[in-house]
Amino acid sequence: MVSDRNSDFTNRTCIIRRLLLYICTLVSIVAVIGDGSWATALVKILTDNHIQVNWWMRDKDNLAFIREHHFNGKYLRSAHLLTSHIQFYPDIHKACAGADVILFAIPAAFLHEAIAPLDSDELKGKILLSAIKGMEPGTDMIISDYLLQRFTCTPDQIAVVAGPCHAEEVAMERISYLTISSESAATASMIAPLLKRPNIYTHTLNDIVGVEYAAVLKNIYAIAAGIANGIGRGDNFKAVLISNACAEMERFLTKVTPAQRVLTHSVYLGDLLVTAYSQHSRNRTFGNMVGHGYSVRSAQLEMNMIAEGYFAVKSIHHLIKKYEVDMPICEAVYMILYEKISPIIEFEMLKGKLS
Repeated sequence: MVSDRNSDFTNRTCIIRRLLLYICTLVSIVAVIGDGSWATALVKILTDNHIQVNWWMRDKDNLAFIREHHFNGKYLRSAHLLTSHIQFYPDIHKACAGADVILFAIPAAFLHEAIAPLDSDELKGKILLSAIKGMEPGTDMIISDYLLQRFTCTPDQIAVVAGPCHAEEVAMERISYLTISSESAATASMIAPLLKRPNIYTHTLNDIVGVEYAAVLKNIYAIAAGIANGIGRGDNFKAVLISNACAEMERFLTKVTPAQRVLTHSVYLGDLLVTAYSQHSRNRTFGNMVGHGYSVRSAQLEMNMIAEGYFAVKSIHHLIKKYEVDMPICEAVYMILYEKISPIIEFEMLKGKLS
């Protein structure tokens, strides 16, 4: 009997593997829009899976450097790239032509300009996959809504990929987790195998709006954690800060996009924790610099990287007013970054609002 069970399990496993391989063959080319750390990490995952990538980037010099040296000279230099599976394009039209999936991995603040040349007909029938963890600042929209409006496509064409997963740990091939979310279970299930690796586990979820807003909010809370560290607040305070951040996130999601969700799922709580505490978190680093007295501009210049939470907190501030949600941590970050209130003064007022 045990032998029969083992045999049945083995047969089912083989069938599942064959199915996943079949699904992968449905997607022959992925166009990647962006050349930063996260884009580079995703290109590494895809090409390690022997998937053809059309990689678009503005910087022709860096494009030539990657082609010759097999790593990104500007970001995530430790990630070795299988350039034999990459076609490089400085022309976004050519990068998208022939691709089955368009993967957007560019800072949200630059998305509108980057995709301005594209029209809806060029992306007809393609899956639009967002790896952007921010909001389009001109419209205060999450990226899935922005893409839906911009390209007049259908919800089943849209998916997002979220963490918890730092690009640096992908480069080091450490165990990581990705969540692919879409309104269409079929779309999410088609994307998940493309990003699965021996060290990278993928899960699917149908809470696309909740996943996107959680990814936006965790960057803001990571800035708050960095500020707390920069002004000398201890571990006790930071633990309470992140506990309250989780409660804020729940209040916001319940008001803006009510749904049955488990906030302890890794894509919500896990991504919040890793972004708030990891040394790799650019939002935490940005907040830490602000807490140490850097101006926003000087911190941005020294980092030479985009902290999505800086732009996102302004959009979230607008939504807080619209939906009348109690979110003192987000509001404190907004006041520090945009109203130039002293981090020490703002966090002194914040401490009594935490529990």
